[in-house]
Amino acid sequence: MKLNYRSIVIAGTLLLSLTACKKDLTDINQNPNASQNAQPDYLLTAATKATADTYWGTSNNMDASLLFVQHWAKIQYTDPDRYIYSNSAFQDLWTIGYSKSIINLNQIIKLADAQANPNYKGVALVLRSWVFQLVTDAYGDIPYQQAANIDTYLTPKYDAQRDVYFALLDDLKTAQANLNPAGKAVAGDVIYSNNISLWKKFANSLRLRIALRIADREPDKAKQVLADIQAEGGSYISSNSEIAQLVYLDSPNQNPISNLFDTRDDYRISKTIVDKLFALNDPRLPIYAAKTKDATPQTYVGIPNGLLVGDASALGFTKTSKPGSYFTAPHAPAVIISYAEVLFDRSEAAARGLTGENPADLYNQAVRASLQQYGIADNDINTYLANAAVKYDPANYRKSIGEQKWIALFGQGLEAFAEWRRLDYPQLQPAVAGVLNGQIPLRFIYPGTEQSLNGANYTTAVKRQGPDVLTTRLWFDVK
Repeated sequence: MKLNYRSIVIAGTLLLSLTACKKDLTDINQNPNASQNAQPDYLLTAATKATADTYWGTSNNMDASLLFVQHWAKIQYTDPDRYIYSNSAFQDLWTIGYSKSIINLNQIIKLADAQANPNYKGVALVLRSWVFQLVTDAYGDIPYQQAANIDTYLTPKYDAQRDVYFALLDDLKTAQANLNPAGKAVAGDVIYSNNISLWKKFANSLRLRIALRIADREPDKAKQVLADIQAEGGSYISSNSEIAQLVYLDSPNQNPISNLFDTRDDYRISKTIVDKLFALNDPRLPIYAAKTKDATPQTYVGIPNGLLVGDASALGFTKTSKPGSYFTAPHAPAVIISYAEVLFDRSEAAARGLTGENPADLYNQAVRASLQQYGIADNDINTYLANAAVKYDPANYRKSIGEQKWIALFGQGLEAFAEWRRLDYPQLQPAVAGVLNGQIPLRFIYPGTEQSLNGANYTTAVKRQGPDVLTTRLWFDVK
């Protein structure tokens, strides 16, 4: 769905920046008094855009997770591609997630009750669940029960990752009960434009995603979640027209990747994914990558991840491929959850015996949906699906789904990073000059401010979860 709002009003407090907007994104103003009378439509747009910008932007996506999963690589300033980070490198997802997204969404929930509009509550719970899911996927144990409530909990306790996922599943079930297409309208919705039926599908699709996050640890709970959805008569995102996404506008409100590419030239597509797309004769290659500028002949050339600066630059700025213009255009969408992902998830759930659906059929539908998402012609899709290397392997569903899902999630760094850790495919090689003794990162490290401002609770979490380093395996990542 398209972004469709006029202005954003940003009102700051100590930990809260309330961005308000109307119907089309054209002006940005400072209004320090707006927070006193904040309305749910302003808060909803603010939280949505803040999270999408962070999810799709530099520190969490382009300089971290997209490098870890080897969708992108760096040809200059290669420290992140070699896994060299300070304790402030992963600050944005934490800070913006809590202080701009979750706080605003909590306020919407309160206002929804006061205004007797359950649809606002349902929408806010869906978005809040997505934000918490992003944060726990990245860091592990995080504040949940006491989060974003500084009046009561200035130093919130951390909840175990298992407990966070379980709580999110409860929240999404509550959201589903509150969402009513015949109920009051929701303004400020820049994802589905007040189509509550689609929000219900979005909620169920997130329930499916989280059910699979816990499936290796808690298969019975995962199965019950999917049974509950079926018993409720619920449905999932069911076409590419229903993708949950934020579609950006022109400058200065363009996609954050586009904004950065206006002034930077240090990102390239990874050799890992280019080689895979070439090997499969995958028609998404010209969409995912731009042709080299002056190589003869012009073609698609990725660079290895984690090179030293001199080695990377020596490959040639004009002889290597940037990410495709689809992803660097001002209007490029920030995809939250796609139809293809939902189909891959349903395929995996069936392969695990969590549902009675046909995993091979759903896998083929998922691959087709991903190709159709980028406008690939049906004849080319049929040829691709007939490729023996693409066909579903019932003896190793993790490999079939993991590799194709990795391709389909191109650009969605945080989600691709979570699924690579969970499914263990594709089998990636560490950065060439990486500094983690032959390992790839498995998590984000906590922001340094947590050690200084919330030290006791930080220490408790680290003792429970493991050292606060990039290579500590999180609860959901069992293999």
